Amino acid sequence: MELFGRDDELRVLEAGRTTVVRGEAGIGKSALLSEVARRAGARPALILTTTGVQSEAQIAFAGLYQLLRPILDQADRLPPPQREAVLAAFGRSGPAAPQLFLIALATLSLLGEAATQAPVLLLVEDAQWLDRESAEVLVFVARRLDFEPIVLLAAVRDGFDGPFAGSGLPELALPRLERAQAELVVDARAPGLRPEVRERVLREAAGNPLALVELPTIVDASSAVLPLTARLEHAFAARVTELPPVTQTMLLVAALNDGDALAETLAGSGGAVGDLEPAIAARLVEVDADRLRFPHPLMRSAIRQRATLGRRHAAHAALAEVVTDDDRRVWHRAASTSGPDAAVAAELEAAAVRAQRRGGVAAGAAAMERSAELTRDPVVRGERLLRAAELAFELGRSDGVARLLAEAERAGLSERQRWRTAWIRDSFDDGVLGRAQAAWSLAQVAERAAADDPDLALNLLYGAALRCWWTEPGVEARQSVVAAASHVPVDENDPRLLMVLAFASPIEHGGVVLERLRRNRVAGDGRAARMLGNAAHAIGAFDLAAGFFAGSLAGLRAEGRLALLARALTLQARSCAYLVDLGVAMPAADEAYRLARDTSQPLIAATARTAQAMLAAVRGEQDDAHRHAAEAEKAALPGDARAVLAAVQHARGAAALADGRHEDALTELRRMFDPADPAYHPAIRGHAVGDLAEAAVRSGQPDAVRGVVAEMTAVGRRTPSPVLHIGLRYAHALLADDRAAQPLYEAATDAWPFPRARAQLGYGEWLRRRRRAAESRAHLRAARDTFDALGLPPWGDRARAELRASGETSRGRVPDARDRLTPQELQIAQMAAGGLTNREIGQRLYLSHRTISSHLHRIFPKLGITSRAELRDTVT
Repeated sequence: MELFGRDDELRVLEAGRTTVVRGEAGIGKSALLSEVARRAGARPALILTTTGVQSEAQIAFAGLYQLLRPILDQADRLPPPQREAVLAAFGRSGPAAPQLFLIALATLSLLGEAATQAPVLLLVEDAQWLDRESAEVLVFVARRLDFEPIVLLAAVRDGFDGPFAGSGLPELALPRLERAQAELVVDARAPGLRPEVRERVLREAAGNPLALVELPTIVDASSAVLPLTARLEHAFAARVTELPPVTQTMLLVAALNDGDALAETLAGSGGAVGDLEPAIAARLVEVDADRLRFPHPLMRSAIRQRATLGRRHAAHAALAEVVTDDDRRVWHRAASTSGPDAAVAAELEAAAVRAQRRGGVAAGAAAMERSAELTRDPVVRGERLLRAAELAFELGRSDGVARLLAEAERAGLSERQRWRTAWIRDSFDDGVLGRAQAAWSLAQVAERAAADDPDLALNLLYGAALRCWWTEPGVEARQSVVAAASHVPVDENDPRLLMVLAFASPIEHGGVVLERLRRNRVAGDGRAARMLGNAAHAIGAFDLAAGFFAGSLAGLRAEGRLALLARALTLQARSCAYLVDLGVAMPAADEAYRLARDTSQPLIAATARTAQAMLAAVRGEQDDAHRHAAEAEKAALPGDARAVLAAVQHARGAAALADGRHEDALTELRRMFDPADPAYHPAIRGHAVGDLAEAAVRSGQPDAVRGVVAEMTAVGRRTPSPVLHIGLRYAHALLADDRAAQPLYEAATDAWPFPRARAQLGYGEWLRRRRRAAESRAHLRAARDTFDALGLPPWGDRARAELRASGETSRGRVPDARDRLTPQELQIAQMAAGGLTNREIGQRLYLSHRTISSHLHRIFPKLGITSRAELRDTVT
């Protein structure tokens, strides 16, 4: 099809950016991609293509295999974990169950290796019909091609959801042709039309290029008005009816086939290559060597729709006899079956297991659901539906989960299966959305399951405890979770149990959790370390949490468990933000946000944003602090995610404090302590007690918070939460009268570095204002030096101002790497300084080694160095 009016779009695509090309059927997406491929072919470029096919969408990694097939012989160059992952995905290696994102990293590495020989162009046709696993891998890869000689162009039809929709990748929407351009197309393709027919074609095509080409063959003055897509399918179907019967049969087999091998079409239809000539002449198919393809997907759908059900069943049955791949064969057998079939259902169940083993959860869910549909036995049917629901739950598909669970319950479930159903249904979305009272109902189910299935009981209680953390289900619900946990027969130091207690009852059971955390030894057990980090974070033991999370990350990275890695990094970032360990917190928050986006976890992304907001706040970066806070708040409000909303208010208050806007800080922070406010959270409010007192005192309103501090002091008698007690000591010092203040300030310096420096600053200010300037200077110097070492310009400037007022001059702070580098650059620089190679850094961060190299080339000038060897002395 000619590219009338598409020059501007071609220039955009040739600019070398990954782009999602969007538009309605027939708008010219394929023509644009074909023209880009033609022009790229004139250069030394490697062109890799794949096409989504509706009937292939249930075969895990089918689209990715089609794309990578020409370069799979280079897989031997990959690191062993990546090589094994990608080969397992394609069924070429052992029974490993690779994580999706390890396969994605392997894909990125494989493409990067190919790009060392020539630039690579990736073309994805009909991306809306790719199998979900392939689409997610390609979106992940596309986000990481900024520094690679690799361009990905994906064509997506309007009106379809999927990983490419809302991916954040650059998009090019193709508009319809203008009237003058449309006339050129019609006159070039159908000269001599009667004026009234020509006008009708122009009117009904409405600028759609494919319609302008095809409608002249079927439009007449009396034809009924149909939707454009239906009109186009009708045009294609009209061509088919004019073909010989054997050719029509061959086209039906090809249209139903989930592959493009010409041999399969010939064997499945009993025809010969020569029998396809009429279809080729009618421009319905194209044959290239041993491959057969349809020039437009509407041709495939038109052929399918015009065939009777019996003919479609027969064609699928014929294909099941000729295809050699087990998964494709069983899907064709299933498509040729109209009623229950125990044998086919069992084969589909086996296909679901194979898909999971290759990392294809979406394909496994589809196979298990179809297996259930073909199962007559209600007990077996219920189990298969429940297993399909569990896989859909793993994918985050709430609508599919609800539908499958409802069908499973109608089939009849055992009591244990009903326990699993409760876990899936009421634990969805980490307990943020839906019924707040679900925490109580989950606890009741867990109590019944505790003796027979402790693992399931703990899973149920984890879902209940998360509801207690994110929302506010009430005291009774929290108590029911704790009571049920006491009946689960596991060791009292079990990390899962501690996590449940910390999330459900961080105040009342904070002491028990803290004592057990301090004696827990989890060296080498990354899974346990992550859970203990969760528990430590929930009770405000941020120093312990930081250590636990640091021990959990390596395993998550190596296994490609990026969803869990995003969660661990998020809480590591929040813990280290409170500790003001910027070298850890800034890169962790940045990576956590990007991975949460990659793994479709909006609430985790919002929580990562709160960490970034707090970091920006204490550094005096007001615009960033408020931008991150607003984004997090927008994501949290619909689900009433109070843990996020409380963190948002704390960041806003901290930003106002750092900026010297004390009345604003007081207004923002008071919301955290109002039970009627959505930003109220029983545990997280304890993080802000010291900030609240400082805002009140510095704004001249100390009496406004005395009641809150008294209330939190009472809370402190019920929990040893480190962050709460650090804040209380500082608040008591700030609010004390002159006779009691000095020992309270001295007590307040028993804290982590940042709150200790703030207490020293406050102590020094208090001494200077009482004409004890000489005594104040040691405290002010210590505060200044700590603020400078931590990288906090506004706080260091405040300490310098106090020192000047005490009669002592103070040198300025020298900017360091944290000031000059982006969080990702800082992370890469730290790893390189630690001796890791570019490939090793890329494997840890799920980036290509060329991307790492490009970052380092930008990092060196920023730091004023010229070699990798100098990094160790520059980055601390």
